[in-house]
Amino acid sequence: MTIDTRVGPPHFGTERDTLRAFLDYHRATLAMKCEGLTDDELRQRSMAPSTLSLLGLVRHMAEVERAWFRRVFEDNAAPMVWSDEVDFQAAYDASASTRAEAFTAWEAEVEVSRRIEREAASLDVAGRQPRWDEEVSLRMVMVHVLLEYGRHNGHADFLREGIDGTVGA
Repeated sequence: MTIDTRVGPPHFGTERDTLRAFLDYHRATLAMKCEGLTDDELRQRSMAPSTLSLLGLVRHMAEVERAWFRRVFEDNAAPMVWSDEVDFQAAYDASASTRAEAFTAWEAEVEVSRRIEREAASLDVAGRQPRWDEEVSLRMVMVHVLLEYGRHNGHADFLREGIDGTVGA
């Protein structure tokens, strides 16, 4: 793996600055786990019957970003990236995917998420989570997405170690 260039969250700061920084740190962690790998290595699965791969995780996190930012705060009916239904598992099948395809989609969704967060007047801004048909705050969404990255970055550690024997960061 390459040199760690992630910027850590502030030791002191507002709640919003801290949440924003932790999200960006975890986004950078996922990208770092994928650095220097070929498309074939990124598609390498953990073990049968699992379809989990680093590329699948990137695709999945594009779906997570879309489902929790775009669909909640802008367009409840926005289609998912890789599924005609709201099927987060569909993204895990990266057997025909490439780094360019997956990262382009993920990075685009991250930018939409960042814009939505920046434009929100406060963490108390509410949006409708269409899967629950309930209102949720931007604060809740940021924490939820942060937890998603934390969990999946643990999987990314395992997958990366299986490819090249590195220890998780």
